Amino acid sequence: MHVIVLGAGVVGVTTAYYLAENGYTVTVVDRASDVAHGTSFANGGQLSYSFTDALAKPGFIATLPALLSGRDPASRVKLSPALLSWGMRFLAQCTSRRAATNTLDVLSLAMRSERLLDELRDKTNFDFSYRAAGKLVLLANNDQLAVARRGTELKQAHGCDVELLTREQAIAHEPALAHLQRPFVGAVFSASDEVADAQLFCRGLRDYLAASGRVTFAFDQSIENLTIDNRQVTGISGDRDLQGDAVVVCLGAWSAELLRPAGLNPHIYPVRGYSVTLPLGENPPSVSVSSLADKIVFSRLNGSMRIAGFADFADFNTANDKSRTDTLLTIAKQVAPQAADYSVENAHRWGGFRPMTPDGQPLVGATRIRNLYLNTGHGMLGWTLACASAFDVTQAILKTH
Repeated sequence: MHVIVLGAGVVGVTTAYYLAENGYTVTVVDRASDVAHGTSFANGGQLSYSFTDALAKPGFIATLPALLSGRDPASRVKLSPALLSWGMRFLAQCTSRRAATNTLDVLSLAMRSERLLDELRDKTNFDFSYRAAGKLVLLANNDQLAVARRGTELKQAHGCDVELLTREQAIAHEPALAHLQRPFVGAVFSASDEVADAQLFCRGLRDYLAASGRVTFAFDQSIENLTIDNRQVTGISGDRDLQGDAVVVCLGAWSAELLRPAGLNPHIYPVRGYSVTLPLGENPPSVSVSSLADKIVFSRLNGSMRIAGFADFADFNTANDKSRTDTLLTIAKQVAPQAADYSVENAHRWGGFRPMTPDGQPLVGATRIRNLYLNTGHGMLGWTLACASAFDVTQAILKTH
């Protein structure tokens, strides 16, 4: 049986892995020249299994004035019909009950993904800068501390290894925090969270799959339409028409563009984030560090410091990437001046679109069109959730084929 996987980012390549492991012949199609040329290229590098907190929650409502007026440097908003339509669905998720449900559903997926990645590492045995770093989420004030306490208790009750630390305990875990210039009153710590390079992972898995003989990669190929006959997908059309017994859409923020003509609307919105990769500074943290107040993360990756963050709601606009990474650098230097060498002129800058669903949960499984499956909409957690969602979509295909 031949399965066509659309998209060669971390979600698509991992999907190809589980399909091949179950005996399918797979063709991975992407418009780029290689794997991981989009959102997987230079993301934050964090495998944040414990940090699955829903973005849509009651507290988000209070941030709307600052967001819409441009007073939050970590987000830029450009109102459009697409954003308004998506935003109404997002706001409907901003209740305590739905936030808890969405957080726990993604947490369950993340915890399974951790176990599956361990199994994949053991089987494939290639290097992708994996490190069991642990993660600290810094809490700037007592309001954040109270919210974190409730969230920590909720996750602990469902088997997640997280704990709430005082400021002093956090510094004991990561002495580099003593050099921060931002005050914080405590932190959430997870020893099980990890860091790894998603781009290196995709490249290593590409080589592993190509050597297996079951997976073919078709790069530099446009994907124009799904070929559908009598409510059943039979392949794709584009630069190269392909026939397949099933198609899995792993196109992230671009999934909706392909699905709408087929009568499917996944309600995915492209939220742009950024990263800058710098040499290590005088006192770089070894543990991954996230500053909730600043919406940025620091990950020690490949002997460098990967600084990532922000969330811009401006459709597919890329015109402001330089100014946004400038702002990211400015804030990072203010927060952690000794974490990285900010003086270098050739810092690697990147921007990518996270495919956000209103409830923060990825869309994984069958659609109402026979033989068409989705594995998309992972938001900011594509790297974290890739193994579990790829495993699950493969199981969905196995049930019907």
